[in-house]
Amino acid sequence: MFSYEKLLLENKAWAAEKVSEDADYFNRLADIQKPEFLWIGCSDSRVPANEITGTQPGEIFVHRNVANMVVHTDLNLLTVLDYAVNHLKVKHVIVCGHYGCGGVKAATTQHNFGIINKWLRNIKDVYRIHRDELESISDESQRVDRLVELNVQEQVMNLAKTSIIQKAWKHDQRPALHGWVYGLKDGIIKPVFEMMPGTHIDPIYEFDDL
Repeated sequence: MFSYEKLLLENKAWAAEKVSEDADYFNRLADIQKPEFLWIGCSDSRVPANEITGTQPGEIFVHRNVANMVVHTDLNLLTVLDYAVNHLKVKHVIVCGHYGCGGVKAATTQHNFGIINKWLRNIKDVYRIHRDELESISDESQRVDRLVELNVQEQVMNLAKTSIIQKAWKHDQRPALHGWVYGLKDGIIKPVFEMMPGTHIDPIYEFDDL
């Protein structure tokens, strides 16, 4: 049996188990989607949003990319954000990184990773902004873990810089923005940053005609 065939078998077993527990399970999911949360997480296969938060399908709208980035030119991310905020009316947007993130660690090196360089440069910018703090940490693993936290903080700030978030804050007083970091070693999520609706940022990023 090929590995992908095992996935299909497991899917059938999972679907059958759900129906045996609740005959109407999939009918409810098919009818409506009203998640309260948008999750922006890392593509790392060890950080599945539903499993680590104990939530069911339909409860979290998910977007994942390398190192949980919010890049202002990323139309994929911005489309997800706009849909979640303006159509699904989510109340919370969570940026969740994780300790031991390969993307963050790669950004601390001077290696050439080809096309990935363009993505990692956004993390290198975070390093540059917080260079003094990071280079005061002598232990490399602790320095990378701190960069993971600071990267999450900066991505939450990037959310607040968008007209999508600022307009929702002005008219609907939502969503709250949360920065979390997941521990691969203990499975615990650590909140590291938060921005409530209406929080002011540097005026150069604030729109005055929303």
